[in-house]
Amino acid sequence: MTRHVLVLGGTTEARELAAALAARPGVRVTSSLAGRVSRPGALDGDVRIGGFGGAAGLADWLRAQRADAVVDATHPFATGITANAASATAATGLPLVVLRRPGWRAGAGDRWHDVASLPAAAELLPGMGRRILLTTGRLGLAAFAHLDGPHFVVRSVEPPSPPMPPDVELVLARGPFTVADELALLREHRIDVLVTKDSGGTATSAKLTAARRLALPVVLVRRPPLPPDVTPVPDVATALNRLGLALP
Repeated sequence: MTRHVLVLGGTTEARELAAALAARPGVRVTSSLAGRVSRPGALDGDVRIGGFGGAAGLADWLRAQRADAVVDATHPFATGITANAASATAATGLPLVVLRRPGWRAGAGDRWHDVASLPAAAELLPGMGRRILLTTGRLGLAAFAHLDGPHFVVRSVEPPSPPMPPDVELVLARGPFTVADELALLREHRIDVLVTKDSGGTATSAKLTAARRLALPVVLVRRPPLPPDVTPVPDVATALNRLGLALP
C-alpha cells in the first residue's frame, strides 16, 4: 500500500524532506505551501498552494486525500498553521511530526537583546541607533509603522505591503547570504542595529556573524511556544525515523 504524507512546507527542511520521501518506493508526498511567495521553486512530489480553511478544513482534506501522516515543517513563527495541524491530526487520529531546526544561541562577542515579539522589538529600538536593518519578513512591518525616528532598511524576498514605517529603504534579495555579503550590506547602509527573528539553522545565520564582527547589537525575536504535547524533531533524518521511514 502507498503511504501518503502531507508536508506543510515553505522551509529548506521541508524541501529536503519532500525529496527524501518522494525517492522512497511506496510513498506519496504532497507539499502544501501558503502561497505567500510568488515563485517558491520546484518541489518533489505533489504540490498544493493556499490554505485549508482552518483546522476543520485541514482535517477534511486529510480524510478526503487518505493521508497517513502530517509533517509540519513550516517556519518556526507560523503559529497558526502549527496549531491547525495539531488540531486536525488529533481529530483524524493521524500522527503529527513537527520539524523545527534548533534556534540560535548567543556566543562570545554577541550583543543580543532577546524579546518575545515584534511589538516588543519595536518598543526596544528607540535610543539604540538611527539606522535599523529589519530582516523579520515582509508581513511583520506593521509593528514598526509608528516609529518615525529611525531609518529602516528592510530586506525581503518580495515587496512588503503597508503599513510600514515612514522612513523605509527596501532591499529585495533572496538568500542564502554569505558572511561577506552581510558585512557588505551592513557597511554600505551604515547599520546601527539588526532586528531579526530566531529562524535557526545556518541558511540565514551569516548576518549574526557579520553583526558580531562589527560589534553591532542584535534585537532577536524569540520563537513562540509550540502547542501543548508537541515535541519537535530537529532535522530531516529524525523526522523520517518518526515516520518509520529511516534513511538507509
